[in-house]
Amino acid sequence: MLFKRMLLCCVMLSTTFIPAQAKSNFELPDLGTSALQALPLEKERAIGEVMMMQVRGTSPVVDDPVLNEYLSTLGNTLVSHANDVRFPFSFFLINNPEINAFAFYGGHVGVHTGLIAQADNESQLASVIGHEIAHVTQRHLARRLQQQQDNSGLTIAGMIAGLLATLVSPDAGLAIISGTQTQSALSQLTHSRGAEQEADRIGMRTLYDAGFDPKESGEFLTKLSAQLRYKQKPPVFLLTHPLPQSRVSDVRLRAQQYESRQYTDSLSFQLAKARIIARYGSDSEHAENEFRKLLKHNSFGDTSALRYGLALTLIDQKKYKEAKPLLDDLLDASPDNLFYLDTLTDYYVGLGQPQKAVEYLAPFHQLRPNNQVVTLNYAHAAIEAKQYDLAKDLLRSFALEKPDHFLAKQLLTDTYKQQDDKAAYHEANADLMAQVGAYMKAADEVQKALNFIEPDEAIKQKRLKALLAQYRAMQKELARM
Repeated sequence: MLFKRMLLCCVMLSTTFIPAQAKSNFELPDLGTSALQALPLEKERAIGEVMMMQVRGTSPVVDDPVLNEYLSTLGNTLVSHANDVRFPFSFFLINNPEINAFAFYGGHVGVHTGLIAQADNESQLASVIGHEIAHVTQRHLARRLQQQQDNSGLTIAGMIAGLLATLVSPDAGLAIISGTQTQSALSQLTHSRGAEQEADRIGMRTLYDAGFDPKESGEFLTKLSAQLRYKQKPPVFLLTHPLPQSRVSDVRLRAQQYESRQYTDSLSFQLAKARIIARYGSDSEHAENEFRKLLKHNSFGDTSALRYGLALTLIDQKKYKEAKPLLDDLLDASPDNLFYLDTLTDYYVGLGQPQKAVEYLAPFHQLRPNNQVVTLNYAHAAIEAKQYDLAKDLLRSFALEKPDHFLAKQLLTDTYKQQDDKAAYHEANADLMAQVGAYMKAADEVQKALNFIEPDEAIKQKRLKALLAQYRAMQKELARM
């Protein structure tokens, strides 16, 4: 489905980069007991949730199940090989062409679409994510908070706001901070050299343990360093991740301590990159021309990702007859590929034949009932086919497994609206408002839902009144933070 249309504005943070494991006797890092004293883990998680609400409410978060599935799989593969993991991680995409990634309290890691589009290979992308994971596991933000707690010129709330603004959009955020706050506040927005070195070292260990090529972490930094020579302003990533030449040399030397290995990019990485170029980069016509040029000069080897990208651009331009043969060939080669299934749904919905997508996806849903790509495409096709009860059942069941999935909530809200179930629609809409921290608007939506409850529906009235009180209390609690 064309999830590009469903981008939600959000605000985020940015952090650092890097990799995986070594073969000998690296010293274990300081696990940050002082940071634990300054910011208990439960409070860190709570602050992280609030920050994620603000991100989702103010920045272009990409609600694309296929890309989210790929990023989460890659991120959690790295997490599974990291040490000192204290809570589950979550990974999300921001629609921004700049090379950037960041992490903040509670294990939230954001990646710009530009990082995937411009990464030369999957090991480079993994090195950046591994580096961000290390910032979280070593609690660098929590340590920084402790270092500033005696600075009367900064409040925790003010610092968090500055971190959010600058980590998500460093070039804009730094301009705001430098014009309105002290140099002390500005210093909060970049990691120290020591923190960067620690994240480089620990990240590289994680990268290696997860099976990626550690030398690509150095190649990525070299690539960024080279960009400094040709741009008037540095790449966005470097505004919050200092890059002295010594750091590049240190990372390259550290990579040499690991056993040399060759890593072949996964097809999923190649497809994710093609999808971002097709849908989140330039306009579809320009992207089509680029894919055609690449296919012309890459007649040997696997061209699946290029053909997939071309098919996407054709569908987005409503050139369905040209797209179908490409899509058929891809599905013949890999009939259960999630990227292709998602695009087939786009094809049938675009043609005005959503019922065919419903019929095609039904058996895949039986095999993978909790997979977000299959379920959300299936539900989307059902909505387009006016099979609202089917869509509602699919989304309610999915919510039991993933209760905070934002796109699933959007689709369920749309289903209630199409059914003209006003009470359910306003309650579901309140849930969406609450997920971006708009508790007063959520309370207003619950009040509207109460207006459509019949007098004899006492249980529903009681439940909604309790929810109304909860949202109002949460608004007060949020104001205190």
